[in-house]
Amino acid sequence: MSPLRVEVTLLCCVLVVLGALPFSSDAQLDPSFYRDTCPSVHSIVREVIRNVSKSDPRMLASLIRLHFHDCFVQGCDASILLNNTDTIVSEQEALPNINSIRGLDVVNQIKTAVENACPGVVSCADILTLAAEISSVLGQGPDWKVPLGRRDSLTANRTLANQNLPAPFFNLTLLKAAFAVQGLNTTDLVALSGAHTFGRARCSTFVDRLYNFSNTGNPDPTLNTTYLQTLRAVCPNGGAGTNLTNFDPTTPDKFDKNYYSNLQVHKGLLQSDQELFSTTGADTIDIVNRFSSNQTLFFESFKASMIKMGNIGVLTGSQGEIRKQCNFVNGNSAGLATLATKESPEDGLVSSI
Repeated sequence: MSPLRVEVTLLCCVLVVLGALPFSSDAQLDPSFYRDTCPSVHSIVREVIRNVSKSDPRMLASLIRLHFHDCFVQGCDASILLNNTDTIVSEQEALPNINSIRGLDVVNQIKTAVENACPGVVSCADILTLAAEISSVLGQGPDWKVPLGRRDSLTANRTLANQNLPAPFFNLTLLKAAFAVQGLNTTDLVALSGAHTFGRARCSTFVDRLYNFSNTGNPDPTLNTTYLQTLRAVCPNGGAGTNLTNFDPTTPDKFDKNYYSNLQVHKGLLQSDQELFSTTGADTIDIVNRFSSNQTLFFESFKASMIKMGNIGVLTGSQGEIRKQCNFVNGNSAGLATLATKESPEDGLVSSI
């Protein structure tokens, strides 16, 4: 399919989904939701993630990404955690997720620890949201009071996962459209993309930029030539595409503003990264420049956008349920182990964050 047809198709999908998405800007979420019922929940989640990140520093970025991949598909309801069963078609096998998402086992560890302290109280959706904030802090990034009170979905939606999650080869028009579907604006797009300040990606997600960008037989002209040679050394032409490289070549495991400084010198790893700065006349360029020169501004914008994203399509009150285990709805354990331990040890296809 030609790039133009892909773009037109995506934009048509945007219009269809936009009219059906259950936004919840007035949802009754509160940072003190578990004050009486599970006051230790934040410290429990933090301790599990802190221990895991000692041996796997990449996990911090992976948990933020897991939250993102959940919220962009029927809202922040932990639908991404549901395994295949006779009645559920798991989002874990959608193209942007299969052999790609990481951290499912860590979420299960957290859920077990939380259930031991406060059985039947804390939702998996809230655990994902808390894990994202704690991962930011442990990566030396910003902290914020996480609004809580989400409940867990009874369903998953692989079709929406394939449709809604932005791809690493998206241009700026498609990126903006994908975020608009979720009620997120251009500032949110640039701020949330800053999560690529740490983490890794497989060669397969950007190798075309190195050798055959847009079927030209040449590299992406927006790539820094020195950086191009560095990436080619990691990702040989015709290779397996499984090698990993850092999103941020300067401070790969630290949450900071260097993501934006890298874009300014044309060292964005994915096309969807560099598009924010290299698209001629784009309104994102000024935002990149401001975030690059002012880390406090970036952190404040990231916090606001994460809270905004975390409020998409949430279930509250009597909606959904509090799952006893995150991989399946209550009363149906079929398929519990089929995908919970099937995640890839490496990042595969990645989204825009």
